[in-house]
Amino acid sequence: MMFYKFAYPLPMVAFFAIIISQAGAYDPLDPNGNITIKWDVMSWTPDGYVAVVTMTNFQMYRHIMSPGWTLGWVWAKKEVIWSMVGAQATEQGDCSKFKGNVPHCCKKNPTVVDLLPGVPYNQQIANCCKGGVVSSWGQDSSTAVSSFQVSVGRAGTSNKTVNLPLNFTLLGPGLGYTCSGAKKVPSTVFLTPDGRRKTQALMTWNVTCTYNQILASRYPSCCVSMSSFYNSTITPCPSCSCGCQNNNNCISGDAEIESVVGKNRTRSRNSNAMIRCTNHMCPIRVHWHVKLNYKEYWRVKMTVTNFNYAMNYTQWTLVAQHPNLDNITQVFSFEYKPLLPYKYTNDTGMFYGLKFYNDVLKEAGADGNVQSELILRKDMSTFTFKQGWAFPRKIYFNGDECAMPGPEEYPYLPNSANSKLISVSTMASFLLLVFANLLGMI
Repeated sequence: MMFYKFAYPLPMVAFFAIIISQAGAYDPLDPNGNITIKWDVMSWTPDGYVAVVTMTNFQMYRHIMSPGWTLGWVWAKKEVIWSMVGAQATEQGDCSKFKGNVPHCCKKNPTVVDLLPGVPYNQQIANCCKGGVVSSWGQDSSTAVSSFQVSVGRAGTSNKTVNLPLNFTLLGPGLGYTCSGAKKVPSTVFLTPDGRRKTQALMTWNVTCTYNQILASRYPSCCVSMSSFYNSTITPCPSCSCGCQNNNNCISGDAEIESVVGKNRTRSRNSNAMIRCTNHMCPIRVHWHVKLNYKEYWRVKMTVTNFNYAMNYTQWTLVAQHPNLDNITQVFSFEYKPLLPYKYTNDTGMFYGLKFYNDVLKEAGADGNVQSELILRKDMSTFTFKQGWAFPRKIYFNGDECAMPGPEEYPYLPNSANSKLISVSTMASFLLLVFANLLGMI
């Protein structure tokens, strides 16, 4: 009987694990977002080929920040990398069998990283050498591309004999990406600078990598707190939003900051020991404050606070989902771009910093925050302050969904609030009328 009791749960567990993994990789706010890695074979060599590898980030609001991407794969046969331009393998491997010319990398499973800015021109190609930093497509499509050139030896020398690399992996810069197998596609067509001639690659294959927040981390990396002008209660981030497993190693007060930060400057920039002790233990908190109510408009203040003492967030992005974003009138201090993943829905927008002003969210401290205010026009058929309508449905920071308070914890609208708002409006109208009469008497 015990055998039959446990015969089915194991396959069911595996089935649900696959379903959950695939669901995590699908982002409803960016359903077509992915990173596509394209290999274009540009020429054949006596023992292999020269290819240009182009990585394009088609994700609307998830970029690759410093220390940048790391790309890996496994060779199908006994291929080696003779040379690279615009990138480098992190390890050479055992090349002792080669006499004379020694390959750049002899490993069966090479790991490649981008070169840093400022390398000599003879080591560069277009779209390389940015330290692996790649913008999101929605933020700046011109910098959402990274490329390098690789010369492969001991490989096939024709379309029929080339073996495609296997088991691609991508760190961006951490975990979270899952890559497909390489797939042959129609050869890429190039246009000459004068626009009068087309050339094409000898062979092209693509690899598609998608992001899964569940694979990236067990816990969220940000949380949301809320407040409003009509309620004195501040709704904090949920307790242990980002996990409290490291709450004994966090920084509890200003007295510890200088000694701990100085001690850890050379350590991993993602160390949880560098995070300020809070009830939520998140490196990032987004605060949404319903600030003012006008006759035809209402105003929101957003504040993003960094609690990590050893991390600057460059080219940060913030995504909010709210039904009134279809009628946003003005945004102060941030850039704003509506996201339209579906044809008939306009309730999602991306915010990011102004270049050279606040596009870097500095490490925790006095300057470790960025702020903006939004003015939104009311749609009287849907607008209300009741039942938490004025607060966002979802918030993402740098592409990761933030932990939200439960709906029952949102700042509620007091029962007398409507009458008070009406009374204030009526009193204002009365005072204006009296003032106008006085002017008439003068």
